[in-house]
Amino acid sequence: MTAAPAGSVVALDVGGTSIKGARFSARGASLQRAVVPSGTGGAALDAALELVRHLAAPDTRAVGLAAPGLVDAASGTVRYAANLGWRDVPLAGLVEERCGLPASVQQDVSAAGRAEAAARGSADDEVLLLVMLGTGVGASVVVGGRPLPGAAGMAAELGHLQARPDGEQCTCGQRGCVEVYASASAVTRRYASAVGRPVASAEEVVARLACEPAARHVWNEACEVLGGALASATLLLDPAVVVLGGGLARAGERLLTPVRAATAARLAWRRPPPVVPSAIGDDVGVVGAALGAWDRTGWGVPDAWRGAARTHPS
Repeated sequence: MTAAPAGSVVALDVGGTSIKGARFSARGASLQRAVVPSGTGGAALDAALELVRHLAAPDTRAVGLAAPGLVDAASGTVRYAANLGWRDVPLAGLVEERCGLPASVQQDVSAAGRAEAAARGSADDEVLLLVMLGTGVGASVVVGGRPLPGAAGMAAELGHLQARPDGEQCTCGQRGCVEVYASASAVTRRYASAVGRPVASAEEVVARLACEPAARHVWNEACEVLGGALASATLLLDPAVVVLGGGLARAGERLLTPVRAATAARLAWRRPPPVVPSAIGDDVGVVGAALGAWDRTGWGVPDAWRGAARTHPS
């Protein structure tokens, strides 16, 4: 009988607002957690490196990082991350140089997609589509447990499918993108514009669905746009399951029910795939980063995480 590997890994999910970090054992148990503000530019890089040093233990064997934007996983470089103010940052190399640990870097939504597939025990040929609804709309197509990167590493840009040809301007330069209507930030912005006052978050919009027509209008359009995008993705990819994550997905069935209906309405001749919430929740990026760290050690995915549909088995 082969002995279980000994040691731990550190995982970081580097976001535009905060950096979530954790240390996990070789078996997948959560040993330590920390969250720090991310900042931008050099401050964000320093925060990430300091968090690695804080979480690392004498038995730590590798570090996995998930970062937003355009990521070259092969070289461990963040090519461009607008919210962090990063361009051509050799993140893996800097961790190895300054923290003395082998490191890997993945694009955050791709890492999250891989984590969802692992938690759900996806079959070798199964297609999973993960859609993250946060500041923007990110997506990952995972085939047999591995994210599909595309020719230029930009596959699954679901947020920039054109939903309304003459719609609102998107920051990408197009008009009417899915992200302009169905992201958490878009729901907040469009509702604030409708009612003429500042709105703290999309949660406020959700809380007013039962009593305010403006909230229902903004929410219904978000669900319609997202459902249309999922229908298009279904026709192209035939996913076994569509997983919704990110801040907007915390609305639960208030999001899932109308999105399922909008998706099905656009698929007249075929059954829609199941549309379900994340099995992991807010930690999905950290778990995806940890999978990269386990790859770096050669240990592979802990048995306790295969099909477990939870973030930190004990």
